[in-house]
Amino acid sequence: MSVPDADAAEETVWEGQWLVARRRGRWEYVGRTGAREAAVILAIDDGHVLLVDQYRVPLGRRCLELPAGLVDDGEDVETTAARELEEETGYRPARVSRIGDFHSSPGMVSESFTLVRAEGLERVSAGGGEPGEGITVHRVSLTDIADYVAARRADGMAIDVKLLTLLGPGLLGL
Repeated sequence: MSVPDADAAEETVWEGQWLVARRRGRWEYVGRTGAREAAVILAIDDGHVLLVDQYRVPLGRRCLELPAGLVDDGEDVETTAARELEEETGYRPARVSRIGDFHSSPGMVSESFTLVRAEGLERVSAGGGEPGEGITVHRVSLTDIADYVAARRADGMAIDVKLLTLLGPGLLGL
């Protein structure tokens, strides 16, 4: 089956330090410069999940998210995930395993991320990310996750789409 624009030449419309806007036929989309990978961490500890929130300039408000980070050159996803989890939340995992690769908004962004599970967590610091990131850590009971997310949304916080990994069964009525 032929897909319109699939074979069209790709052109760079604009490129900044971190993002690039591209056009292929009629499609316009953005991606990261250097095609860097991202690791998103599902960290569950004794029936609780670790979440973070931080101010996101494109949204103009704080956003509730799973911990995540960009993979450094020469580093694998699992190493990045362990490093970012400790940096953002203060928890060090004993094990990190891949769940799979996902695309969050494939109609407008070429970026993908690898979702990993972090287990055997040990609290080693307060977390909060690097200076200036302003990350707040939340340890939320899985049984209360739907109510917690709803309360944060009611407070005006943005909710990252990746939190659907935790809300899915409830949304389906399961």
